[in-house]
Amino acid sequence: MKKGNISIFVPHEGCPCHCSFCNQKTITGKTDKPSPDDVAKAVKTALKRKDYIYEIAFFGGSFTAIERSYMTSLLEAAYKFVDGERVVGIRISTRPDCIDSEILELLKSYKVTSIELGAQSMDDDVLLANMRGHTADDVVKASRLIKEYGFEFGLQMMTGLYKDTNEKAIKTAREIIELSPDTVRIYPTVVLKNTYLAKLYEDEKYTPLNPDDSAELCATLVEMFENAGINIIRLGLHASRDIKGNMLAGGFHDSFGELVKSRIMVNKILAYPPGDYQVYVNEKSLSKLKGNKKSNIYLLIERGYNIKIIIDNGLVVDELRIK
Repeated sequence: MKKGNISIFVPHEGCPCHCSFCNQKTITGKTDKPSPDDVAKAVKTALKRKDYIYEIAFFGGSFTAIERSYMTSLLEAAYKFVDGERVVGIRISTRPDCIDSEILELLKSYKVTSIELGAQSMDDDVLLANMRGHTADDVVKASRLIKEYGFEFGLQMMTGLYKDTNEKAIKTAREIIELSPDTVRIYPTVVLKNTYLAKLYEDEKYTPLNPDDSAELCATLVEMFENAGINIIRLGLHASRDIKGNMLAGGFHDSFGELVKSRIMVNKILAYPPGDYQVYVNEKSLSKLKGNKKSNIYLLIERGYNIKIIIDNGLVVDELRIK
């Protein structure tokens, strides 16, 4: 059986701050808040697929900060379907400063199994500049408490925020690794219309990372998390008509994950001194090795590398052997 999410988007509900980058209605494509009936309909529709088991996932806002009776009405609607077989639990996302023992006890009672925190950065200056309304210490405290209560635990980080740097992003990744989450999501910043970042960008006070620079940074972060045994469950925003129609700049690409994998492959070659090499690769990874329009090949040539690519389907996908 495959595992998936039944995603229920709760745009802007519960958010006590309006973060610099945030336009949830654009990100999710949703403008109306869901009702308990909407939750039931979404679950019943998903369960028509017999080859999946699911978690019901409340995304989009700060779930534990929304009005309590509304939050419990959504949980009650979801709870009825959690049978441990087809629906194995409930996943929520929220802010680090909206977690305490009382709310965790409540979530446990409704069979919530997974909690994701939007950390975004572990640098207090970056958090302040982007109007997050919480500190890095809030992330640490909430993360430890969630783990104490036995929830599956995820953290989300962003790259390329206002006042952020590659060095600060790498430091954020290190501090996230120290918190030992089960999962991470990495979101390169995308500048959307009607946000504070959009104004900064239009006033030329902020230059976001483009897709290529974002991919180069994320290649480093991905290897850090993978080496730490932390599962990366999302890399980049989902492509949607709303995103493309409202994006001004930033690290968005339809196939951002492929860009990152391509960069990781070329980095493995760049770890060797310049020279002539034979590079063995599975044919399924050939396009990633070459890069978009052979960009990796040209980069290697510029830096003094002459490579001969040899197909070896005995290698696993994305594995390289360099001689």
